[in-house]
Amino acid sequence: MLWIQDRLAQRETGRPYLPRLTGLGPLILMQLSRPADVMIAAEEGLRCRELAAVIVEVRGDPAVLNFTAMKRLALRAEATAVPCWLIRQAAAANLSAARDRWRVATLPSATNPDDPRASGAPRWQVELFRSRDKRSGTWVMHHDGSTADRFYLAAELRDGTVAEGTASLGQRSAG
Repeated sequence: MLWIQDRLAQRETGRPYLPRLTGLGPLILMQLSRPADVMIAAEEGLRCRELAAVIVEVRGDPAVLNFTAMKRLALRAEATAVPCWLIRQAAAANLSAARDRWRVATLPSATNPDDPRASGAPRWQVELFRSRDKRSGTWVMHHDGSTADRFYLAAELRDGTVAEGTASLGQRSAG
């Protein structure tokens, strides 16, 4: 897996901490100064069919992240069947050639079952707001942190509460 960050994104969020993603093979981490270099590296990474995925992380709205550049990434990813995720931190919702467009926001953590004053499992609000072939929606996602190492999605109801049942998003290999 290839993970590419620009300088500002790396300063804001730090390096990826992925100790349990052992099933995808080695992680190649690139930290580049300019968003233009990030886009060039992403296109070159998508030429390599041996990669499990390419993740691109850019902060803000640099001019190089225009519709044409994103269309090139989408076409390259489709041609090689290498998934590509573009993470745009603190960016405006501009035009995009992406097949799916998501918004992810943090939520207060769940209640800790052992100590109600302590923080519990991390939670996020995940919204699929535009897709070519999927139904849009909003979910609450949380990570159980156990040895099963699963992420769970729960549909958010109209009144803002979370549905009782949760659906497993999948199991990653524990490492």
